[in-house]
Amino acid sequence: MPLVELDGIRTRYETIGEGPALLMFSPGGFDSSLENWTSFGRYRDLGFIEALSPHYTCVVFDRRESGQSGGRLERLSWERYVAQAVGLLDHLGIEQAHAMGGCVGCSTAALLAAAQPERVRSMVLFSPAGGVTYRAAQQRRFTQHLGFVAEHGLAAVVALARETGAGFSKDPRVGPWAAVLRTDDAFAATYAAADANRYATIVSGTARLLFDRDTVPGPEPEDLQVLDVPALIVPGEDLSHTRSAARYLQECLPDTDYWDVPVAEQTPAASQGRVLDFLARH
Repeated sequence: MPLVELDGIRTRYETIGEGPALLMFSPGGFDSSLENWTSFGRYRDLGFIEALSPHYTCVVFDRRESGQSGGRLERLSWERYVAQAVGLLDHLGIEQAHAMGGCVGCSTAALLAAAQPERVRSMVLFSPAGGVTYRAAQQRRFTQHLGFVAEHGLAAVVALARETGAGFSKDPRVGPWAAVLRTDDAFAATYAAADANRYATIVSGTARLLFDRDTVPGPEPEDLQVLDVPALIVPGEDLSHTRSAARYLQECLPDTDYWDVPVAEQTPAASQGRVLDFLARH
């Protein structure tokens, strides 16, 4: 698959199909690789790539610090994730695209629309991540990681990441840079030699600012309230993808199509049809 350097960070991406551009923000939390659209959780069965690619150019990519993409030892933020997406659009010469997010990808898709609305034709926010339990679980994961670092050191994080295939979402000990530690020897060496106190500041700042609210993280509500980009919102219904998170987006966004059905009725055929119908209208 193609690799491109965006703001000094390696990004793996793929374009599938033909037609208007559809930039797809992968589900999977801190393991948001492009394969997740076809292999992760319920997305494995929903078949969005197969259904959408005959009509749209699906642009999928590994979010920075995920999959085969690179990363940088710095405080992670939603704005940095948006910068990667904008850089990819620029690299591909795409002036305007539909945006689709799954799970945590909804946060970046919505923030891209809020930051650069002229570049987003519409957005599909499928099972947005958020809620009280979600925030607490994310912050607890960072706390567990820092505990491991305090006891064993950063070199031990590198060794553990390379011994296991688990990502940060499944094993907090390996931290949010686990994927890069496995694929980039130079980064791994820099990481292992980093100052422990400085590292703790970067990690605690990431946790506090990425997950600072009990609803959908990312864009500020006031920015969403003045956003004219139409949105299809499809609710989840578990502790990480609460219906309250989807309703929050519906409350904030002025132009929404809210699909008010339980997950059991979000079958592959029904979900594909709903997304295709929405995109065709915008």
